Amino acid sequence: MVHVSLIYCVEDDASIRELIGYALESQNFAVKTMADSHEFWQAMESEKPDLVLLDIMLPGESGLSILSRLRDQAAYKTLPVIMLTAKTSEFDIAKGLNEGADDYVKKPFGIVELTSRIHAVLRRCQARKEMPHILECGPIRMDEERHEVTVNGMACPLTVKEFELLRYMMINQNIVLTRERIMEAVWGFSYEGETRTIDMHIRSLRQKLGTNNRIIYTIRGVGYVLKN
Repeated sequence: MVHVSLIYCVEDDASIRELIGYALESQNFAVKTMADSHEFWQAMESEKPDLVLLDIMLPGESGLSILSRLRDQAAYKTLPVIMLTAKTSEFDIAKGLNEGADDYVKKPFGIVELTSRIHAVLRRCQARKEMPHILECGPIRMDEERHEVTVNGMACPLTVKEFELLRYMMINQNIVLTRERIMEAVWGFSYEGETRTIDMHIRSLRQKLGTNNRIIYTIRGVGYVLKN
């Protein structure tokens, strides 16, 4: 049986909500649309979607607040989320990415662009599921199913993006990764703030790894490499 992906769309503009619902159903997605966070959380109690389209500017609880709450719950830490935003500043984009969004689409957007990004995010998430669940590099051990990282047997709490960044580097141990390659693999695309975003996450990772942070090497003018 072919799996039909279920998409939740949280958007307060009725015309945009209707357009997205119609367009995605024509692309053979199952779609449920909601106008605010209250409707969204009610729907989450009955069924978990395969992906969430989440407007940043919502009445009551904002899209960023919803995203933060999702990432704080173990069951939704890896739930794919694409932000829909009329805001175009680097700060707003970076904030959504740092909170754990998988991608973003700026309004106004075309349906072809939106569906392409949905397919891309779903493919990346499926690929992650098919990778080994336990990764190791020196004193670092990552359990993907439990979404846990330990260093010398001690728990090392990471944010969603820190976890995904470390995971990508562990999969590619001893391979020099350019910033562009990291951005594409972990965030799914590039934008003008990529250098600052990646460097910030690397800095945070190093701090959390403590004295074991020497396994992350900086390759000046290129990117980073994780060495065992």
